Amino acid sequence: MKPKILALDFGGTKLAAGVVKAGERKWQNSQRQLSPPGANAKTDIEIIKSLAQNLLQGEKPAAIGVSFGGPADFATGTVRLSHHVPGWENTPLKQILEAEFDAPAAIDNDANVAALGEHRFGAGEGCDSLLYITISTGVGGGWVLNGKPWRGALGMAGEIGHTVVDPAGPLCLCGKGGCVERLASGPYMAQQVREWLESNKEAEKGQLLRRLAGNNLEAIAPPLISEAAARGDELAKEAIARAGWAVGVAIGNAANLINPQLFVLGGGVTKAGKLFWDTLRRVARETALPEVEFAIAPAKLGDEAPLWGAVALAEQLIINN
Repeated sequence: MKPKILALDFGGTKLAAGVVKAGERKWQNSQRQLSPPGANAKTDIEIIKSLAQNLLQGEKPAAIGVSFGGPADFATGTVRLSHHVPGWENTPLKQILEAEFDAPAAIDNDANVAALGEHRFGAGEGCDSLLYITISTGVGGGWVLNGKPWRGALGMAGEIGHTVVDPAGPLCLCGKGGCVERLASGPYMAQQVREWLESNKEAEKGQLLRRLAGNNLEAIAPPLISEAAARGDELAKEAIARAGWAVGVAIGNAANLINPQLFVLGGGVTKAGKLFWDTLRRVARETALPEVEFAIAPAKLGDEAPLWGAVALAEQLIINN
């Protein structure tokens, strides 16, 4: 009988759990739940425990894989902190889950786990080396090299969102100017557009976007920018092209430095349309050396990449044991 795997995903606003048999590619069952307003680490842990117990129906999993939306120490299974939910500082999540379910657990940050998911089950299947990049509320990444996750000396490998591509660019929350995240993430893209419209109220550029937002600049978000760009709005097109340029420069430099076969891109901003993809592919190719070959592909697993990556983490535990 195939061993049963419990996969868990602690997102910034969403919590998910799934149960699958080792070696299979279809959930026996899975559930998702929004983290309630004002949630803290204790709240989210209790919700995840409840989801998991509902799915397991009294059965014991052979192993548990966990994706966590923030810095986590893979070696110890300790969550360092969450940028979205309070109370996670130095939480021994591996220890908590192993005590609750009487099974070995492995924990890593969501970008590393999503990279593993795409490598094992998605766009990178059969690929030896890749960098997974998520471009949404923030910009993060995870490496798979020689078929294995590469986390770096202190687990910080893959922070492509804080690669500086424009030293004279706007200031990022990290304190540096011109980071990929500052130029390409969804919230920053919308902020940039809103600030321009606020400062150029009479300009013709951006008027379509302004109308689509009903003259409410706070309503401007990446999907609306994408719609305006598709309908020819120059300001929206500039914002999307700039995001694609920033990601393209970072990809070209990463290709020169590490030379992976594949870059897999996921996250909401990657749905911005043809202009975004055309720009980043062109700029990545222009930035990389002519001799450096690589492919760029959209992620296949979507929001489930971290959950399937958690399955891959758990399968490795089973192999090792």
